Amino acid sequence: MTYHPPSHVRIFDTTLRDGEQSPGFSMTMKGKLRMARVLSALNVDVIEAGFAAASPGDLEAVKAIAEEADGPIVCSLARVTERDIDIAAEALAAAPRKRAHVFIGTSPTHREHKLKMRKGEVLDAIDHGVRYARELFEDVEFSAEDAMRTEKTFLAECLKTAAEAGASTLNVPDTVGYFTPEETFEVFRYLIEAVEPSDDVVFSTHCHDDLGMAVANSLAAVRAGVRQIECTINGIGERAGNCAMEEAVMALRTRRDTYEVQTGIDTRRFYEASRTLEDITGEKVQRNKAVVGRNAFAHEAGIHQHGMLSNRRTYEIMEPQDVGAPVSSLVLGKHSGKHALFARLEELGHDVPVDAREALFIAFKHLADEFHEVTDDQLRTLVAGASNRVVATA
Repeated sequence: MTYHPPSHVRIFDTTLRDGEQSPGFSMTMKGKLRMARVLSALNVDVIEAGFAAASPGDLEAVKAIAEEADGPIVCSLARVTERDIDIAAEALAAAPRKRAHVFIGTSPTHREHKLKMRKGEVLDAIDHGVRYARELFEDVEFSAEDAMRTEKTFLAECLKTAAEAGASTLNVPDTVGYFTPEETFEVFRYLIEAVEPSDDVVFSTHCHDDLGMAVANSLAAVRAGVRQIECTINGIGERAGNCAMEEAVMALRTRRDTYEVQTGIDTRRFYEASRTLEDITGEKVQRNKAVVGRNAFAHEAGIHQHGMLSNRRTYEIMEPQDVGAPVSSLVLGKHSGKHALFARLEELGHDVPVDAREALFIAFKHLADEFHEVTDDQLRTLVAGASNRVVATA
């Protein structure tokens, strides 16, 4: 059977589950609901609202999001046990569109040290858990925890068992962020061929960023035929985090020529989503963060600023409005050149005479050496001082 993946890539957001359970990113109920509204506005396909069986607080949070979610599928994580699945069903009862996301560890490390189970017992647990979930949910996703460190043939057997039991999404997580893009591509190509899924089954990727390759690995999976990316806003998540949604989606959008797929995400809301998460958690995004960092559309180097003043495409491959960010800014600092300085002064209403420009530029450079960034108020003071010196000399 030949597998024909669709051209639409689903975006499965786990900011409220994998992201929220990481140190420093815990959210209140009010914060979770606020973030869920932002995710709905982004038009994500799936919101993983939490792990309902993990705690009474998680149960209540999943219930509240299920009652309020508008548009996306709402899902809860659950182990392949009847108790976990029952609690997930209770939590998601009010959701118009819901999914059970059941999982079990499959790698030798998990089987031996965590589960104390043999391969056959793991396969039986998958079969029973997915079939039980299908009795309560039309939409069931199965995840093989620590999939990328699982023997390929056994992993294929686990996924095939889940598909035959009724799972329509097969998630293959790189739980510890160990794989490279080349390996990820090859594993998914092997799994898709070995499992022989029907066209209504979607393969999914869930990558962690321990070696800084979560986005690259997710994109490699898409090239191999995967059509769901599990990710988070700002890339938050266990340890070094998860695949950053804004980076993966903008890569698919900007390099449509390479990936030839699309998502349904309203990318113009990324900046708002990023800043909302900052506000809720109190954890700031690094300035040089791709897509939504404060420096993503800022330029200080003189050569870059000169190019931007001529044509912004000399140094920008995306437009700020594509992600809802403020317009591109020319940051005035010690690396800035004359073009940027006098362009900014002109914007501020100062027409500096040609014969005064060299002295003013030298004074600006001295000021820039003292401060990281020269503000508009400092520029006004600088121009006023230069004018006063001209008057005094006269």
